[in-house]
Amino acid sequence: MIYVLAIILAYLLGSIPMGLLLTKFMGKGDLRKVGSGNIGATNVMRVGGLRMAALTWVLDMLKAVAAVLFGAYVGGDVFAIWCGFVAVLGHCYPVWLKFHGGKGISSMFGVLLAVNPLLFVVCGIEWLIVALTTGYSSLGAVVAFCVMPVLGFVMGWQFGLPLLAIALLCLWRHHENIGRLVGGTETKIEWKWKK
Repeated sequence: MIYVLAIILAYLLGSIPMGLLLTKFMGKGDLRKVGSGNIGATNVMRVGGLRMAALTWVLDMLKAVAAVLFGAYVGGDVFAIWCGFVAVLGHCYPVWLKFHGGKGISSMFGVLLAVNPLLFVVCGIEWLIVALTTGYSSLGAVVAFCVMPVLGFVMGWQFGLPLLAIALLCLWRHHENIGRLVGGTETKIEWKWKK
């Protein structure tokens, strides 16, 4: 029963729409009606600047960290990563927003931070290099989704499988971005400190 409760809690934590709540609190309106309409940090930056986006990113990471840590307390390291997957699932498909959520990258990084800080650093540096050099946050994310499960399987198949599940979920959530990247119509990031 405690395992079921941990999974439910992980989903509910992941479902908290940090970007939407933060932009409403800061008087920036409904994030779903501006920019890309996404509730993630990239769209928050379009309407609120880099500082607000960074805060959204941190909050989205922390909810995944909390899910992983509680999962570790309940059922150990492997169960913890599956709780992280459920938190990312909640972020992507939040019950509070009729299952229309973010794309999972910030919550994914929260899982990596809680599971293995080295994975977090490697994927984070990769994302930054690609996003800053190309201007495409989504391209950096896609590369991270491909790198992450490989590193997970190096740690062991029991770690690789849930990280692969997270990667596939996030790749699916980015399928429109991937299409635009291939077609050359993806929007570049505007790095603005504040708005």
